[in-house]
Amino acid sequence: MTIERVRNPHPIYFAGAFATGGLLTFMVHLNGELARYGNPLFSSWTAHGTGIIAAIILLLLIHRRGTPTLGKAAGAPLWAYFGGISGAATVILTSTAVNSPLGLSGTLALGLAGQVAFSVAADSWGLFGLQKRRPDPRDVAALGLVITGAALIILFGRGAA
Repeated sequence: MTIERVRNPHPIYFAGAFATGGLLTFMVHLNGELARYGNPLFSSWTAHGTGIIAAIILLLLIHRRGTPTLGKAAGAPLWAYFGGISGAATVILTSTAVNSPLGLSGTLALGLAGQVAFSVAADSWGLFGLQKRRPDPRDVAALGLVITGAALIILFGRGAA
């Protein structure tokens, strides 16, 4: 029996993940503001339209540099193309929730709890081509702490208005 040694990731990955969390918070806030002045569907269309424009500009900049081709790339599985649908649904749902009594922090706390719960399930069932991995007590404890933290933010995180 071989013991697999887990390698410690470079600190830049932690910094990148932390920065992504900050950008996600900013994005949810801006999408919520768009939904407040329009509606959640308008918010989603605006966010994705802006993303398309940014992607086209980025592709044009990269194309001018002359990126090397690595040959024929393998085709992605069909389910991978449905990320846009979940992204649009995420923008619509968070834009609605952030303008509810949950507010920004409650919306993000519940979103994080949902992400962790789904990730544990995806690992457990081997969804999307992931290697099946049985949740260990640390995974269950982490999920419990995230859900408890979300409950604390939502139930007790309100200051006196």
